[in-house]
Formats: sequence, C-alpha cells, structure tokens
Amino acid sequence: MLMQWLWVGLLAWGVLSTGMTAARDLPQFTELVKQNSPAVVNISTKQSISPKQMLPEELQSPETEELFDELMKRFFERDGGGGHPFDFDSNSRGSGFIYSQEGYIVTNHHVVADADEITIKLTDGRELPAQWVGSDERTDIAVLKVAAAGLPVLKMGKSELLEVGEWVLAIGSPFGFDHSATAGIVSAKGRSLPDENYVPFIQTDVAINPGNSGGPLFNLDGQVVGINSQIYSRSGGFMGVSFAIPIDIALGVIEQLKSTGKVSRGWIGVYVQEISADLAQSFNMSKAEGALVSQVIMSGPAARVLNQGDVILSFAGKPVANAGALPPIVGNIAVGESVAVDILREGKRETVTLTVSEQPTDDKAKSAISVTPQPLPMAGTLGLQVTDAESSVVVEAVIGEPARSTGIVAGDILLPNWMAKPLPLVLISKVLLQHWKRGKRSQCWYNVRVRHVF
Repeated sequence: MLMQWLWVGLLAWGVLSTGMTAARDLPQFTELVKQNSPAVVNISTKQSISPKQMLPEELQSPETEELFDELMKRFFERDGGGGHPFDFDSNSRGSGFIYSQEGYIVTNHHVVADADEITIKLTDGRELPAQWVGSDERTDIAVLKVAAAGLPVLKMGKSELLEVGEWVLAIGSPFGFDHSATAGIVSAKGRSLPDENYVPFIQTDVAINPGNSGGPLFNLDGQVVGINSQIYSRSGGFMGVSFAIPIDIALGVIEQLKSTGKVSRGWIGVYVQEISADLAQSFNMSKAEGALVSQVIMSGPAARVLNQGDVILSFAGKPVANAGALPPIVGNIAVGESVAVDILREGKRETVTLTVSEQPTDDKAKSAISVTPQPLPMAGTLGLQVTDAESSVVVEAVIGEPARSTGIVAGDILLPNWMAKPLPLVLISKVLLQHWKRGKRSQCWYNVRVRHVF
C-alpha cells in the first residue's frame, strides 16, 4: 500500500514539474514592454474635408462637384464666400515609433496620408506637432519628424532571420488605447497581397486592430522586425490574421525618405504572372516555380534582354519562388546596377544580364503600353472580344462558348506558348479554334492575369 502511494506521489510530482517547466519556457514580455514602450508613439491626425469629397468616386467630376456644392449652399441658405462653410475636421489615430534621436518617427503611409495636422503623443504625456518628411504609398511607409531632445530609440533587427512559429510582440494604440501590448507567433513569411507588389509581408496571429497601424513588431530580443500594417478581416476587427512590413524592406525606404523625401525604386519594365501547374507542365518544368514574363514594355530596360514567355527563375542571385517574390527583389536593386537573371526560354535554361533602371511614375508606365482596338476574326465562334496590345491579345469581354467554359475573364492576356514570337491576331484566332475543338487548349496557349508592371 505504501509503495502504491509512493508511486502516485512521484507521478503527481512529475506532472507538476512538467507543467512548471512548460510555464517557465513560455516567453516573458514584461521587460521587453518596459524597455521599448517609451519609444512607441500615438499618432493623431486632422484633415479638413468638404462634403463634395464624400461623393462616390464614380460621381466625382468638376460638374457634379459644382452642382453638389450649389445644392449644399441652397439647402443651408448660406453663401460660399471664403472657404467652404460646410468643411469639417476628420480625426484619425495610428501608431508609430521613434527611429532616431534626431526626432524621426516611422509609421504607415495610410495613417498620415492627406493629413493637414499631425500630432505625436509620447509616453510622458507630451504632445508634439510633427513635420511631414516623406512617404511611400507602394510600401505603406511614412517618415515624420518632431523637434525634441533626449528621445528613446528602438533597435532594428533583421526580419530575414525570423522563423515561422517564432514569438513576436506588437505595441500600439488599438482604438486609441495607448501602448497596448499583444503577442503571437509568425504564421508565414513572404506573403503577397493584392496591389502590394513590393512588400513580402510577415503574417502573424498577433492581435492587430484599427489604431495599431504603423506600430512596431518586436522579436524576443526587443528588436524591431516589422511595421504592423494590415489585417485580414470581414468585420473590421482582428480575426487572427495580421500583416507586417519586414524591417529589411522598410529600412531602405526609410533612409531614402530621410535623405530625399521620396523613394527611387528599381524597375525592369515587365508584367509577370504566376506559373500554374498546367503552365509548368506545358513548359516541361518539374514543378511550378518562377515568374512568367507575360509582357515586356518595349521602352523598358528588359526590352532587349527578356522575351514574352520567358520564366524568371532567379534575379541577382536570389531565387524567384513565384511571381509575387520578384517585385520586391527588383525594387531593392540599386538603379543602374547590372545583375544576372536566370531564365527558362523555350525549354532551355539561360543566364542573361540586365541593367536595372529607375521606376517611372504610374502614368509613364501606363503610357508605355500601346493598346489598339482590333476586330476579332471569328469572334462569334470563339466567344471572345479582344484588343491587340503590343504583341499580345487582351480579352475585353467573354460573350459565349467555348471561351466561357475555359475560365477566361475580361483582362486576361492570350499568349501562344509554342513559339517565341506571338502570332498575329488572325492566326491566333484560327489556332485557338482548332485546338479548342480538339480539346487541346492547355497544350497550345495560356491565358494570364498580369500583375502590376515593375
């Protein structure tokens, strides 16, 4: 009997000690928060908004705005002399952190965009007016500056060293609750989000809510490894998925904004598309990897180096896992630098050299692509309406079969993959029709949904 109780006691002690060990293994964030909270700031902005700015985008025009303005004046029986009598202030809040003792503050572009006044609140209660230094909408990073001495500064880490499953901590002002700390783990790295081509986001399960944007994401060493930027939510609040800008990407942007107030970004002048399993098979690739060049801007730096249909496998020595991985790599290459590019061209691996240029404005990039409307031969038979766009065919509308059943949608680009040079529109129509009838669509052509030009 005594032995039985002895064994029960030993077992209980083992379970208890295991629990105590597990508890000790959990991270302690107390000191990390104490040391770094003073360098995290609350950002409040004020913007003057007129009622006409609330018009839906599709209704915004000089004529409708003037009419709306006049209706508002008559409704309230006031005149419009001096500024608009119905302007009102819109207030918003976000987070940021002190980057240097010179008073530079880092936050998100969307936190301070279009603000007329920006105020920084420190942990000691001081509220300081902030000067706009510069911002970059593509990476959602902004730099501000305040006039103050003896400011605490955060230490920068390396986001490339982060591992999936690693603990991370965020400090910010969700819903205006200053210096709130939340923790979680890294869920994934290198996430590509729609319309965010230049940021391979860090995905975490750290609770991020409105007001956290622009705040720092720390590793357990108290180093900044990311800037909290976005959440994925159907409710507007946290749902377990949040995204941070890697600090490795942010640092280059921050330094450029400090120096010049703008960002100079590498550009090669191509559109790229994901390699699907079907495309990988048609290219005789063992797996789906790389970025498919779906279109080359004729005036761009890649015009004499890359061809439509090339698959970029690595750029400047960095492997390209997918189309989303390429823009950040190119964007961080210094303008004027020549780099090696590994490609798959007509089934053969090659290495070419490409000199990176400075990315033009969006308007200049768009003007480099010529789109000329053309009648589609056999449009009724194919079920497509297209335009001829600089050596490729752009789908304007899907009007019937057989195109409708193939999954083609408006905006897709049709390219032949059996030869390096695209066929004339009339020949593409004939070949598509022949192969569709034979059920060999995937072997003769592919349709692509292009990403932004870069």
